[in-house]
Amino acid sequence: MSTANCQLVFLLFVFCFLFISCHKAGTGGNASLMVYPQHHDVPIINHVGYPDTVFLKFNVDELSGTRPSDYDVFYVGTPREDFIHCDGLKAGKYFVYAVGYDSFYMQRVSGGIPLKIKYSQRKEMIMVTVPVVE
Repeated sequence: MSTANCQLVFLLFVFCFLFISCHKAGTGGNASLMVYPQHHDVPIINHVGYPDTVFLKFNVDELSGTRPSDYDVFYVGTPREDFIHCDGLKAGKYFVYAVGYDSFYMQRVSGGIPLKIKYSQRKEMIMVTVPVVE
């Protein structure tokens, strides 16, 4: 095999590897998250007047800010449940930021964690605990 052919095969291999390994986060997929905000290891329950909300930022692994406009999409929890269901996600990197109201301490709480949905998890329900603080 000539040098030019070897280089072409190598470049095709590299291109295929990059194409297969690169997954852009976002909506339009089949993965789902069940996000459980917890304050001092106690679940935060969604309130009728103040439902818990999860904000997702795509393709990052650190806090993007605390304003809703800093995030790409948000999901609102159902009253009286201790989780927020986020569905329709693709494989990729996300920053998960949760806000809620702790009725025991009577304070607004928030917090976030980086999360990677692997390609092998692209059709799964993934349980995520997000620690929140005052």
